[in-house]
Amino acid sequence: MDKLNFKTDMAFAYGTPTPMGLGIVRLVAPNAGPFTFKGTNTYLVGSTSLAVIDPGPDDESHITAILKAAGSRCITHILTTHAHRDHVDGVARLKAETGAVVCAFPRDPDAARIALASSPSGSYFVDYDFTPDMAVTGGDVITGGDWALSAIHTPGHAPDHMSFALEGRDVVFSGDHVMAWNTSVVAPPEGRMADYIASLEILLDRNDSMFLPGHGGRLEDPQRTVKAYLLHRRWREQAIMQALKSGADTVLRIVPEVYQGTDAKLIPAATLSVLAHVEHLIEKGLVATASALSPESRLEAV
Repeated sequence: MDKLNFKTDMAFAYGTPTPMGLGIVRLVAPNAGPFTFKGTNTYLVGSTSLAVIDPGPDDESHITAILKAAGSRCITHILTTHAHRDHVDGVARLKAETGAVVCAFPRDPDAARIALASSPSGSYFVDYDFTPDMAVTGGDVITGGDWALSAIHTPGHAPDHMSFALEGRDVVFSGDHVMAWNTSVVAPPEGRMADYIASLEILLDRNDSMFLPGHGGRLEDPQRTVKAYLLHRRWREQAIMQALKSGADTVLRIVPEVYQGTDAKLIPAATLSVLAHVEHLIEKGLVATASALSPESRLEAV
């Protein structure tokens, strides 16, 4: 019932641009890992002037590959889906080479400080000092010579997460919100499950032909994937509630019930995922705790 069919095949070569459609090419950064899959996808959009979406890590070979793929075309805009380091660390180097305008959703500095204080890994994977030249919010349109990208605020994986719809093409650059190779990590305090589900529903209501994600291959039946991910999260909530009613009264006790047979190295991520779901269940009034929510907090079904 909870089985998801992930697409893990991906044809690419590091440093070589792969066409994704008319006026779109993808370059994969050489930063493969358990949370980045083969690496961060960087997209060049346009035929005359260019927008670069997610420059990726601060890797000289990758930035060189972006500039080579651009050729004589001017890179006028740099867009980022969110300020996680695997997406934005290369921004400064690319901006220095091109003078492009950096466009992104601005993070709340107070919320960032809370996340930094509360999350032991926060300072590692989030660039809290990242500040765009142009603040972009949902509904804004960024235009270039022969392209226009409409911003869709899709928080959940991160509070500042943006997706970008290529106008006139039914194509969405979905960042880490919707990917083919795996579901998005939603880890408090950086991630929030209620926002993630609401953002999935926003994309479900669209009629797009393709999603181009921040990691992994393209999704050519995107609404079907979004629907499957929504059903997956609903099933996960039901499994958590069942574990809680059966006596697993903390997140740490729920995890082995819900994630049976999971590799030990993935248990920390699973714990954060359950924590995000429990936070959402508390918000919905289905679970209660007498203390601040943590993996050790005593929980009860309401």
